[in-house]
Amino acid sequence: MVGPGRGPHGVPAAIALSPILSARYRSRDLERIRAAAPGSRLVMISFEGLADGPVDDVEVLLCGFLGADAFDRFLARAPRLAWVHSATAGVERVLTPGSRQRDLLITNARGVFSRPIAEYVLMMILAVSRRLPQLLELQRERTWQPLEGAELSDVTVGIVGLGSIGRAVATLATAFGCRVIATRRRSEAGAAAAPHGEPPQDEARPGAGSTGEGLVLDQVLGPDGLTALLAESDFVVLAAPLTPTTEGLIDGPALEAMKPGAWLINVARGRLVDERALLRALREGHIGGAILDTFRDEPLPPSSPFYDMDNVIVTPHTSWSSGRVLDRSVELFCANLRRYAAGQPLVNVVDPAAGY
Repeated sequence: MVGPGRGPHGVPAAIALSPILSARYRSRDLERIRAAAPGSRLVMISFEGLADGPVDDVEVLLCGFLGADAFDRFLARAPRLAWVHSATAGVERVLTPGSRQRDLLITNARGVFSRPIAEYVLMMILAVSRRLPQLLELQRERTWQPLEGAELSDVTVGIVGLGSIGRAVATLATAFGCRVIATRRRSEAGAAAAPHGEPPQDEARPGAGSTGEGLVLDQVLGPDGLTALLAESDFVVLAAPLTPTTEGLIDGPALEAMKPGAWLINVARGRLVDERALLRALREGHIGGAILDTFRDEPLPPSSPFYDMDNVIVTPHTSWSSGRVLDRSVELFCANLRRYAAGQPLVNVVDPAAGY
Protein backbone atom coordinates (compact mmCIF):
# COMPACT_ATOMS: atom_id res chain seq x y z
CA MET A 1 0.00 0.00 0.00
CA VAL A 2 1.22 3.49 -0.85
CA GLY A 3 0.44 6.48 1.33
CA PRO A 4 -1.23 9.77 0.39
CA GLY A 5 1.96 11.76 -0.06
CA ARG A 6 2.59 13.47 -3.39
CA GLY A 7 6.28 12.64 -3.32
CA PRO A 8 7.99 9.44 -4.50
CA HIS A 9 6.36 6.21 -3.26
CA GLY A 10 3.77 8.01 -1.12
CA VAL A 11 6.12 10.20 0.92
CA PRO A 12 5.17 13.87 1.43
CA ALA A 13 6.34 16.20 -1.32
CA ALA A 14 7.64 18.59 1.34
CA ILE A 15 8.01 18.49 5.13
CA ALA A 16 8.24 21.63 7.27
CA LEU A 17 10.27 21.58 10.48
CA SER A 18 9.89 24.23 13.18
CA PRO A 19 12.32 24.54 16.14
CA ILE A 20 12.00 21.56 18.45
CA LEU A 21 12.64 21.29 22.19
CA SER A 22 14.63 24.54 22.43
CA ALA A 23 17.31 23.04 20.18
CA ARG A 24 18.50 23.22 16.60
CA TYR A 25 18.10 20.14 14.47
CA ARG A 26 21.30 18.16 14.48
CA SER A 27 22.65 16.81 11.21
CA ARG A 28 21.80 13.28 12.31
CA ASP A 29 18.18 14.34 12.96
CA LEU A 30 17.82 15.64 9.41
CA GLU A 31 19.47 12.50 8.05
CA ARG A 32 16.96 10.32 9.91
CA ILE A 33 14.03 12.36 8.60
CA ARG A 34 15.35 12.17 5.03
CA ALA A 35 15.84 8.41 5.39
CA ALA A 36 12.25 8.00 6.63
CA ALA A 37 10.87 10.03 3.69
CA PRO A 38 13.34 9.75 0.81
CA GLY A 39 12.64 12.32 -1.85
CA SER A 40 10.80 14.78 0.42
CA ARG A 41 11.95 18.39 0.43
CA LEU A 42 12.66 19.79 3.91
CA VAL A 43 11.65 23.35 4.76
CA MET A 44 12.89 25.02 7.93
CA ILE A 45 10.43 27.26 9.84
CA SER A 46 11.54 29.95 12.30
CA PHE A 47 9.99 30.69 15.70
CA GLU A 48 8.03 33.47 13.95
CA GLY A 49 6.69 31.07 11.32
CA LEU A 50 8.97 32.26 8.50
CA ALA A 51 10.09 29.62 6.00
CA ASP A 52 13.40 29.26 4.18
CA GLY A 53 11.64 28.03 1.04
CA PRO A 54 8.24 27.62 -0.64
CA VAL A 55 5.53 26.03 1.51
CA ASP A 56 2.73 25.65 -1.03
CA ASP A 57 3.53 21.92 -1.40
CA VAL A 58 4.17 21.20 2.31
CA GLU A 59 2.03 18.26 3.42
CA VAL A 60 3.53 17.58 6.86
CA LEU A 61 4.64 19.88 9.67
CA LEU A 62 6.79 18.83 12.61
CA CYS A 63 5.71 21.55 15.01
CA GLY A 64 7.95 22.39 17.93
CA PHE A 65 7.98 25.77 19.63
CA LEU A 66 5.65 27.63 17.30
CA GLY A 67 3.02 29.90 18.80
CA ALA A 68 -0.62 29.61 17.76
CA ASP A 69 -0.49 32.89 15.78
CA ALA A 70 2.64 31.85 13.89
CA PHE A 71 1.11 28.43 13.27
CA ASP A 72 -2.04 29.99 11.81
CA ARG A 73 0.04 32.24 9.55
CA PHE A 74 1.92 29.21 8.29
CA LEU A 75 -1.33 27.28 7.86
CA ALA A 76 -2.74 30.03 5.62
CA ARG A 77 0.29 29.70 3.29
CA ALA A 78 0.32 25.88 3.18
CA PRO A 79 -2.84 24.78 1.33
CA ARG A 80 -1.71 21.15 1.04
CA LEU A 81 -0.88 20.68 4.72
CA ALA A 82 -2.61 17.48 5.86
CA TRP A 83 -0.78 16.27 8.97
CA VAL A 84 0.75 18.14 11.90
CA HIS A 85 2.95 16.33 14.41
CA SER A 86 3.27 18.23 17.68
CA ALA A 87 6.69 17.77 19.29
CA THR A 88 5.01 18.33 22.65
CA ALA A 89 2.33 16.29 24.36
CA GLY A 90 0.09 19.36 24.61
CA VAL A 91 -1.57 20.38 21.35
CA GLU A 92 -3.40 23.58 22.30
CA ARG A 93 -1.14 25.64 20.00
CA VAL A 94 -2.08 23.62 16.91
CA LEU A 95 -5.73 22.91 17.75
CA THR A 96 -6.69 26.34 16.49
CA PRO A 97 -9.98 27.20 14.76
CA GLY A 98 -8.08 27.23 11.46
CA SER A 99 -6.73 23.70 11.88
CA ARG A 100 -10.11 22.43 13.05
CA GLN A 101 -11.76 23.94 9.98
CA ARG A 102 -9.19 22.24 7.75
CA ASP A 103 -9.78 18.94 9.58
CA LEU A 104 -6.04 18.35 9.84
CA LEU A 105 -4.70 15.08 11.17
CA ILE A 106 -2.80 15.87 14.38
CA THR A 107 -0.45 13.59 16.29
CA ASN A 108 1.53 14.39 19.42
CA ALA A 109 4.59 13.36 21.42
CA ARG A 110 2.71 11.31 24.01
CA GLY A 111 5.20 9.10 25.84
CA VAL A 112 8.36 10.96 24.81
CA PHE A 113 8.67 12.95 28.04
CA SER A 114 6.98 10.61 30.52
CA ARG A 115 10.10 9.16 32.12
CA PRO A 116 12.04 12.39 32.84
CA ILE A 117 8.90 14.13 34.11
CA ALA A 118 8.09 11.20 36.39
CA GLU A 119 11.65 11.26 37.75
CA TYR A 120 11.34 15.01 38.36
CA VAL A 121 8.10 14.46 40.31
CA LEU A 122 9.64 11.70 42.45
CA MET A 123 12.72 13.84 43.07
CA MET A 124 10.49 16.62 44.42
CA ILE A 125 8.34 14.27 46.51
CA LEU A 126 11.48 12.81 48.08
CA ALA A 127 13.01 16.27 48.62
CA VAL A 128 9.93 17.59 50.42
CA SER A 129 9.28 14.39 52.37
CA ARG A 130 12.89 14.21 53.58
CA ARG A 131 12.97 17.97 54.31
CA LEU A 132 15.76 18.75 51.83
CA PRO A 133 14.97 22.48 51.44
CA GLN A 134 15.10 22.97 55.22
CA LEU A 135 18.28 20.91 55.54
CA LEU A 136 20.00 23.03 52.90
CA GLU A 137 18.90 26.17 54.73
CA LEU A 138 20.36 24.79 57.97
CA GLN A 139 23.60 24.08 56.12
CA ARG A 140 23.76 27.68 54.88
CA GLU A 141 23.20 28.83 58.48
CA ARG A 142 25.85 26.36 59.76
CA THR A 143 23.25 24.97 62.14
CA TRP A 144 23.25 21.34 63.33
CA GLN A 145 19.57 20.47 63.78
CA PRO A 146 18.27 17.03 62.81
CA LEU A 147 14.82 17.07 61.19
CA GLU A 148 12.22 14.35 61.05
CA GLY A 149 11.15 13.26 57.59
CA ALA A 150 8.30 11.17 56.22
CA GLU A 151 8.66 7.68 54.76
CA LEU A 152 7.06 7.34 51.35
CA SER A 153 4.98 4.39 52.52
CA ASP A 154 3.09 6.97 54.61
CA VAL A 155 2.57 9.34 51.65
CA THR A 156 -0.47 9.51 49.40
CA VAL A 157 0.14 10.80 45.89
CA GLY A 158 -2.88 12.03 43.94
CA ILE A 159 -2.43 12.21 40.17
CA VAL A 160 -4.80 14.41 38.18
CA GLY A 161 -4.74 12.98 34.67
CA LEU A 162 -3.75 9.38 34.03
CA GLY A 163 -2.24 9.68 30.58
CA SER A 164 1.31 8.58 29.75
CA ILE A 165 2.88 11.07 32.18
CA GLY A 166 0.44 10.26 34.97
CA ARG A 167 1.03 6.53 34.53
CA ALA A 168 4.82 7.01 34.58
CA VAL A 169 4.52 9.01 37.83
CA ALA A 170 2.27 6.31 39.29
CA THR A 171 4.74 3.57 38.33
CA LEU A 172 7.63 5.24 40.15
CA ALA A 173 5.51 6.32 43.12
CA THR A 174 4.16 2.82 43.68
CA ALA A 175 7.69 1.41 43.36
CA PHE A 176 8.69 3.69 46.25
CA GLY A 177 5.77 2.41 48.32
CA CYS A 178 3.45 5.43 48.03
CA ARG A 179 -0.29 5.04 48.11
CA VAL A 180 -1.43 6.34 44.72
CA ILE A 181 -4.86 7.53 43.68
CA ALA A 182 -5.75 9.17 40.39
CA THR A 183 -8.47 10.78 38.36
CA ARG A 184 -8.97 10.25 34.68
CA ARG A 185 -11.64 11.15 32.17
CA ARG A 186 -13.23 7.71 32.60
CA SER A 187 -13.01 5.87 35.92
CA GLU A 188 -11.92 2.26 36.09
CA ALA A 189 -13.69 1.42 39.34
CA GLY A 190 -13.95 -2.27 39.95
CA ALA A 191 -10.89 -3.21 37.89
CA ALA A 192 -8.50 -5.74 39.38
CA ALA A 193 -6.30 -4.16 42.04
CA ALA A 194 -4.39 -4.97 45.17
CA PRO A 195 -4.50 -3.38 48.64
CA HIS A 196 -1.66 -0.94 49.20
CA GLY A 197 1.58 -2.77 49.99
CA GLU A 198 0.33 -6.21 48.99
CA PRO A 199 0.81 -8.18 45.77
CA PRO A 200 -2.00 -8.06 43.19
CA GLN A 201 -4.92 -10.37 43.72
CA ASP A 202 -7.18 -11.93 41.13
CA GLU A 203 -10.41 -10.51 42.46
CA ALA A 204 -11.56 -6.92 42.04
CA ARG A 205 -11.69 -4.58 45.01
CA PRO A 206 -14.39 -1.89 45.15
CA GLY A 207 -12.97 1.59 44.70
CA ALA A 208 -9.61 0.34 43.48
CA GLY A 209 -8.49 0.52 39.92
CA SER A 210 -6.07 -0.49 37.20
CA THR A 211 -4.72 1.61 34.36
CA GLY A 212 -5.44 -1.24 31.98
CA GLU A 213 -1.69 -1.82 31.47
CA GLY A 214 -0.94 -3.88 34.55
CA LEU A 215 -0.34 -0.88 36.82
CA VAL A 216 -2.41 -1.24 39.98
CA LEU A 217 -3.40 1.87 41.94
CA ASP A 218 -5.32 2.26 45.17
CA GLN A 219 -8.10 4.20 43.45
CA VAL A 220 -8.84 5.35 39.91
CA LEU A 221 -11.66 7.88 39.87
CA GLY A 222 -13.58 9.77 37.24
CA PRO A 223 -13.52 13.57 36.97
CA ASP A 224 -16.13 13.86 39.72
CA GLY A 225 -13.62 12.29 42.11
CA LEU A 226 -11.28 15.32 42.06
CA THR A 227 -12.50 16.73 45.38
CA ALA A 228 -11.98 13.38 47.11
CA LEU A 229 -8.49 13.11 45.63
CA LEU A 230 -7.57 16.61 46.80
CA ALA A 231 -8.76 15.86 50.33
CA GLU A 232 -6.72 12.65 50.63
CA SER A 233 -3.45 13.49 48.90
CA ASP A 234 -0.21 14.65 50.49
CA PHE A 235 1.04 15.54 47.00
CA VAL A 236 -1.29 16.52 44.17
CA VAL A 237 0.39 16.04 40.79
CA LEU A 238 -1.15 17.84 37.82
CA ALA A 239 -0.60 15.76 34.68
CA ALA A 240 -3.76 16.60 32.74
CA PRO A 241 -3.84 18.17 29.27
CA LEU A 242 -4.94 21.76 28.85
CA THR A 243 -8.46 21.80 27.40
CA PRO A 244 -11.47 24.09 27.88
CA THR A 245 -12.61 21.64 30.58
CA THR A 246 -9.35 21.62 32.53
CA GLU A 247 -8.38 25.30 32.27
CA GLY A 248 -8.56 26.79 35.78
CA LEU A 249 -9.25 23.35 37.25
CA ILE A 250 -7.27 24.14 40.40
CA ASP A 251 -9.11 27.25 41.55
CA GLY A 252 -9.91 28.68 44.97
CA PRO A 253 -12.47 26.01 45.97
CA ALA A 254 -10.16 23.23 44.75
CA LEU A 255 -7.27 24.58 46.81
CA GLU A 256 -9.55 24.84 49.84
CA ALA A 257 -10.46 21.18 49.32
CA MET A 258 -6.80 20.11 49.50
CA LYS A 259 -5.54 18.34 52.58
CA PRO A 260 -3.99 20.90 54.96
CA GLY A 261 -0.23 20.84 54.55
CA ALA A 262 -0.36 19.12 51.16
CA TRP A 263 1.85 20.14 48.24
CA LEU A 264 0.78 20.91 44.68
CA ILE A 265 3.10 19.79 41.85
CA ASN A 266 2.37 21.18 38.38
CA VAL A 267 4.20 19.53 35.47
CA ALA A 268 1.34 20.02 33.00
CA ARG A 269 0.29 23.54 31.94
CA GLY A 270 0.22 26.74 33.96
CA ARG A 271 -3.31 27.55 32.89
CA LEU A 272 -4.65 24.57 34.84
CA VAL A 273 -4.10 26.67 37.98
CA ASP A 274 -5.64 29.94 39.17
CA GLU A 275 -2.34 31.52 40.20
CA ARG A 276 -3.91 34.27 42.31
CA ALA A 277 -5.85 31.69 44.31
CA LEU A 278 -2.68 29.62 44.66
CA LEU A 279 -0.71 32.60 45.99
CA ARG A 280 -3.47 33.21 48.51
CA ALA A 281 -3.47 29.57 49.68
CA LEU A 282 0.32 29.57 50.00
CA ARG A 283 0.44 32.83 51.95
CA GLU A 284 -2.35 31.77 54.29
CA GLY A 285 -0.64 28.45 54.92
CA HIS A 286 -3.61 26.27 54.02
CA ILE A 287 -1.43 24.09 51.80
CA GLY A 288 2.14 23.14 52.58
CA GLY A 289 3.64 24.41 49.36
CA ALA A 290 3.88 24.16 45.60
CA ILE A 291 6.38 22.85 43.09
CA LEU A 292 5.80 24.73 39.85
CA ASP A 293 7.51 23.85 36.59
CA THR A 294 5.01 25.65 34.38
CA PHE A 295 3.15 28.96 34.54
CA ARG A 296 0.46 30.90 32.72
CA ASP A 297 3.08 33.30 31.34
CA GLU A 298 6.54 32.01 30.50
CA PRO A 299 9.26 32.81 31.12
CA LEU A 300 8.16 33.69 34.64
CA PRO A 301 9.02 37.40 35.12
CA PRO A 302 11.60 38.28 37.80
CA SER A 303 8.91 40.29 39.61
CA SER A 304 6.78 37.20 40.27
CA PRO A 305 6.08 36.66 43.98
CA PHE A 306 6.52 32.90 43.50
CA TYR A 307 10.30 33.38 43.45
CA ASP A 308 10.33 34.81 46.98
CA MET A 309 8.18 32.24 48.76
CA ASP A 310 9.83 29.79 51.15
CA ASN A 311 7.20 27.13 50.44
CA VAL A 312 7.52 27.25 46.64
CA ILE A 313 10.04 25.57 44.36
CA VAL A 314 10.18 27.21 40.93
CA THR A 315 11.83 25.48 37.97
CA PRO A 316 12.02 26.87 34.40
CA HIS A 317 9.74 24.39 32.60
CA THR A 318 12.51 21.82 32.68
CA SER A 319 10.87 18.69 34.10
CA TRP A 320 10.74 17.15 30.62
CA SER A 321 14.40 17.67 29.83
CA SER A 322 16.88 14.83 29.45
CA GLY A 323 19.62 13.79 27.08
CA ARG A 324 17.29 11.30 25.42
CA VAL A 325 14.13 13.24 24.61
CA LEU A 326 15.33 14.75 21.34
CA ASP A 327 16.28 11.32 20.00
CA ARG A 328 12.92 9.89 21.08
CA SER A 329 11.06 12.85 19.54
CA VAL A 330 12.73 12.47 16.16
CA GLU A 331 12.35 8.69 16.16
CA LEU A 332 8.63 8.93 16.91
CA PHE A 333 8.16 11.40 14.04
CA CYS A 334 10.20 9.23 11.67
CA ALA A 335 8.23 6.13 12.62
CA ASN A 336 5.03 8.00 11.77
CA LEU A 337 6.56 9.28 8.52
CA ARG A 338 7.20 5.69 7.48
CA ARG A 339 3.61 4.81 8.37
CA TYR A 340 2.33 7.81 6.39
CA ALA A 341 4.28 6.79 3.29
CA ALA A 342 3.00 3.22 3.60
CA GLY A 343 -0.63 4.30 4.04
CA GLN A 344 -0.75 2.87 7.58
CA PRO A 345 -2.56 4.41 10.58
CA LEU A 346 -0.40 6.85 12.54
CA VAL A 347 0.30 6.52 16.25
CA ASN A 348 -0.56 9.13 18.88
CA VAL A 349 -3.47 10.56 16.89
CA VAL A 350 -5.16 13.41 18.77
CA ASP A 351 -8.92 13.58 19.28
CA PRO A 352 -9.76 17.23 18.49
CA ALA A 353 -13.01 17.01 20.43
CA ALA A 354 -11.21 15.89 23.59
CA GLY A 355 -8.23 18.18 23.03
CA TYR A 356 -5.56 15.49 23.43
